[in-house]
Amino acid sequence: MESRRDIFQAIADPTRRAIILLLAAQAMTPNAIAEEFHTSRQAVSKHIQILAECDLVKQEQKGREIYYSINANKMKEVDQWIAQFKKIWETQFNQLDKVLLKLKKTMK
Repeated sequence: MESRRDIFQAIADPTRRAIILLLAAQAMTPNAIAEEFHTSRQAVSKHIQILAECDLVKQEQKGREIYYSINANKMKEVDQWIAQFKKIWETQFNQLDKVLLKLKKTMK
């Protein structure tokens, strides 16, 4: 299935982020996922469809049930994008630490 949606649009929705968290722990059926939310099975199915279009979740048929699980490789793309900002923030915090230490020394 070709990705038609942007993964960042998909994870922008809090319900879809919650579904990703559930699936990170274990594979689940749509009904099991829907039981975790105060919404209809159809609404949850729509969220799952969007996540699947982005390849954030994958499905596997086991007997008569379909199980969804997280696609860790696709989640790495999100992590790599966020990692850029982590480096920037760490640099800024390190600079702030240096300024605070300098201020602390001058106040003694």
